Amino acid sequence: MTRHGSPYGTHRVLEPHGVLPQGAWKLDNSMEICDNEILIDVSRLNIDAASFTQIKQQADKRETRVAEIVQDTVTRRGKQHNPVTGSGGMLIGCVLSIGAALAGKIDLAPGDRIATLVSLSLTPLRIDKIRQVHLDKDQIDIDGRAILFETGLWCRLPTDIAENTALAILDVAGAPAQTARLVRAGDTVLVIGGAGKSGTLCTYEAKKRAGPTGCVIGVSPFQAECQRMKEFGWVDQALQVDATDALALLQAVAQITQGGLADVVINCVNIANTEMGSILCTRQRGTIYFFSMATSFTAAALGAEGVGKDVDMIIGNGYAGGHAQYALDLLRESRGLRQLFEELYV
Repeated sequence: MTRHGSPYGTHRVLEPHGVLPQGAWKLDNSMEICDNEILIDVSRLNIDAASFTQIKQQADKRETRVAEIVQDTVTRRGKQHNPVTGSGGMLIGCVLSIGAALAGKIDLAPGDRIATLVSLSLTPLRIDKIRQVHLDKDQIDIDGRAILFETGLWCRLPTDIAENTALAILDVAGAPAQTARLVRAGDTVLVIGGAGKSGTLCTYEAKKRAGPTGCVIGVSPFQAECQRMKEFGWVDQALQVDATDALALLQAVAQITQGGLADVVINCVNIANTEMGSILCTRQRGTIYFFSMATSFTAAALGAEGVGKDVDMIIGNGYAGGHAQYALDLLRESRGLRQLFEELYV
């Protein structure tokens, strides 16, 4: 008789006992499904940006070494859970089978191509072969299989957007959806990492929400990225500043805002030590949205206290109701946004 698993996947936790799959060190990645699980034939992994940056640095940007590191992690842990950054990513693949307890209860059938909307850090995964590593896209083509739990979120892949582009968008779908909630007309919005994958979506959404009376400021340490932000017109100002230099970033933002600083700061970077720059550039009673998995929330909490900043700091929850459809619709409404993502991720 097929067993019934926990809807949260705790039956897959091998060590330590008593934790949920995301916090576990090791998962059972055997591919015989429970009656409330979904089996997926995986074709591509989209590694979280902070994780992939760390892996590339460890591998000296060698594709073969990146493949070895990822394969080793999955072999040891039963999931793609970066032991350094603690983050994962997401995947796309084809549904192979659906447990009997779920069949008929969800709008999904074998053969459907889907993207998972939960982290690889909690997804039982088996890699049979790594076919290609895409260093410039944070993506890896594989032959493998994965398990989605009963509570796991998923999205059927659209037919009008290339799969690789959809995967890149869906990986950061929570960012523009949360931006839409936070930004109001007339706000000054600072997007740190504004030319990256999530940052581009956030600057686009922030510009829509802040309107003509608002001001959107994008930050990147690279001249080419600043130029690109200006050319697409989704920022009013592009600052070429290293966000790990908190005082330099504060000085640049204070100059643009005449000391008023930002109402909303959105941090999308994939490197550590940008917490204090974000905090210093936020006005008193302003809001910071940390979408970066490189964020130290200890550093953010104690740092804000240390400089006397009364600000609301939001953890970058990758999920917001309707976020997948919302993010995909941004590509459908903006030719420029779609062209950019297709150039970068197809």
